[in-house]
Amino acid sequence: MYDLILRRARLPDDTLTDIAVSEGKIAAIGTLCGAAKQERVLAEGVYLSAGWIDAHVHCYARSPIYHDEPDRLGVDAGVTTVVDAGSTGADDIDDFWRRTRQATTRVQALLNIARSGMATQHELADLTQIDAPAALAALRRHAGFAVGLKARMSGSVVGENGITPLYLARSLQQAAGGLPLMVHIGNAPPDLDEIADLLEAGDILTHCYHGKPNRILTAAGALRESVRRALARGVLLDVGHGSASFSFTVARAAIACGILPHTISSDIYCRNRLHGPVYTLAHVMSTFLSLGMTLVQVIACVTERAAAALRLSDRGVLIPGAQADFTLFSLRRQPLPLRDAEGLTLTGDRHLIPLAALIAGRCYLTEEGRNSDVFV
Repeated sequence: MYDLILRRARLPDDTLTDIAVSEGKIAAIGTLCGAAKQERVLAEGVYLSAGWIDAHVHCYARSPIYHDEPDRLGVDAGVTTVVDAGSTGADDIDDFWRRTRQATTRVQALLNIARSGMATQHELADLTQIDAPAALAALRRHAGFAVGLKARMSGSVVGENGITPLYLARSLQQAAGGLPLMVHIGNAPPDLDEIADLLEAGDILTHCYHGKPNRILTAAGALRESVRRALARGVLLDVGHGSASFSFTVARAAIACGILPHTISSDIYCRNRLHGPVYTLAHVMSTFLSLGMTLVQVIACVTERAAAALRLSDRGVLIPGAQADFTLFSLRRQPLPLRDAEGLTLTGDRHLIPLAALIAGRCYLTEEGRNSDVFV
């Protein structure tokens, strides 16, 4: 007997299926005739996907600049896994890990290559902050929690050090066994061409559609050759919308050229959650529906593709043996404004509305879900 069967689950491609859960894992999927301790039938118009993964958030509550609580960004918004992107380094990841034990949302971390994490806006201006022995010891202590590394490679962060911190990040990555490396881009120095030429297959370039001069497009609107070469090597593009790192103009031009994101992430923390322009991961995903991506493409960017990029092998997929993490959502057709980090607004006509997050088969309704018919 299964613990739970979800009946008539509508997947993003509009197919219907049943999904069985046992001991927190997906036990079976398809047309199911078995019995369960509990059965729930999804209401008309409710979609189910693998649990959404936000691959770039900031949720270390004690961070002095970018901070939030994991569940505000996670289950409250239909997101089952959040990945903190470098808020903590070797000095404070122990405290961060202890705090995440109180969260319902699954929390992972990318360790900042600077031991202080993002305690300041310029953590890589002092190269002594890159303490490889301390970082490697932190990664060993938190194997399974810390799933990769983060390096912020923009002028305000690196100061006079240019591209040097990225060379040190690559050495640390190799010493750590080749963990995923997420690289933040923004204003030069260093120049994006220098950054792109150092990246290898599986590295993640975040803030890929920012509108600053050091962006992925040339002045003529073509993709930079260095970025084209990087993509050909298997470098991945992550959105990382944030407060200052997303441009409709750049995203629209890139997508028109076939340069789609590998992962859609929010770069959310308390301020841009409460005051915009981010609000929720679903809000950022809705932006990409308005920019021409299909629902199936958008959902893939926060499920299987996000899980693959961060090597979360038990998440992001609807197959037996995977974690029984699901997001239930609806698709609302209504004109609503969407705003980028440049202050431009467009009106989107399709919006993802998260209704519930299921983690290990346990259901957590969002505020919208508590006021909607999620199950019949």
